[in-house]
Amino acid sequence: MIVVDAHEDIAWNMLTYGRDYTRSVEETRRLEMGSPTIVHNGHTLLGWDEWVRGRVGIIFSSLFAVPVRRRKGLWERICYTDELQAGHLYREQLDLYQRLVEEHEEKFALVGSRSHLKDVLDSWECEEPASPKIGLVISMEGGDAIQAPSELDEWFERGVRIIGPSWTGTRFAGGTHEPGPLTDDGRQLLEAMADFGFVLDLSHMAEEAVLEALDRYSGVVIASHSNVGALLPESDRPDRHLSDVVIDCIAEREGVMGIVPYNRFLLGHWRPGDPREWVTLDHVVAHIDYICQRVGDALHVAIGSDFDGGFGLDKIPVGLDSVADLRLIGEALGTRGYSQEEVEAIMGKNWLTALRKGLPE
Repeated sequence: MIVVDAHEDIAWNMLTYGRDYTRSVEETRRLEMGSPTIVHNGHTLLGWDEWVRGRVGIIFSSLFAVPVRRRKGLWERICYTDELQAGHLYREQLDLYQRLVEEHEEKFALVGSRSHLKDVLDSWECEEPASPKIGLVISMEGGDAIQAPSELDEWFERGVRIIGPSWTGTRFAGGTHEPGPLTDDGRQLLEAMADFGFVLDLSHMAEEAVLEALDRYSGVVIASHSNVGALLPESDRPDRHLSDVVIDCIAEREGVMGIVPYNRFLLGHWRPGDPREWVTLDHVVAHIDYICQRVGDALHVAIGSDFDGGFGLDKIPVGLDSVADLRLIGEALGTRGYSQEEVEAIMGKNWLTALRKGLPE
């Protein structure tokens, strides 16, 4: 079984903290012991050995920077004041992914087409592959780096295949902590994105913008890393998670939603400092099961871990130690009565179906 993870901030971590993800999780934790990195982002959950051991063969790898108005501290240096600066930072991260692949071509591959996807999956064919490759699908989280829709040809040519117009609010749409509708610029962006065949990522977009985007956008739609709003306090729902209406609409559009194994997104009253033991794999399964029961099948939900995206080991469910353990979610689904076929769909095949629809030949 191949696991697909629909959100990891790899480049952001490498540039912000100097993390080397060709190392194992164990080695990175040892090297970072007592460092400020642990204070700001926790003990790492990502590393080469763990991706391979967990058979995490495809990762949606983000381009991400934070607007200065949302900066948490001086340590957060990947931030921008305007669209020009955002574009520079996102291109810097694209360059980093390119170097990562060029310098470790035996380990990583950029996935920009269905043929690239097939090549990566072929490297995992046997139970213990000799030379597995991690396929990186480049995902733009927040659209401020796009100064105008006319730039999309450059981003597409450079390998971006997924675009989320908002992280917080942007000039395209409302987002987390800054609600609002699609703007005229946002409508023009969606129209241009559809012409190129970008996958539209609805995670972080405000619900008002999401519902209009679902009506307008003709291409593949996903919510790469968002949880079920109905299982969380009402105050959290508009910001970050999926209402029943949005879940229904994404399923109707044959989209996929990625559940985040982050304790606060699984159990709303959990806060940093609370015991990990309060949150278990059963809470992850509950969010997955809610979507399956609501839409009537297991074809529209998957995993988008967001690991190392502002949280680490102390903020994920007990039973998980690293990305290698995502597969344990599949085992937990099996104990709840999900078939092997359904488990394989949730753990990877649903994302692969979306990619085969959204990627060029």
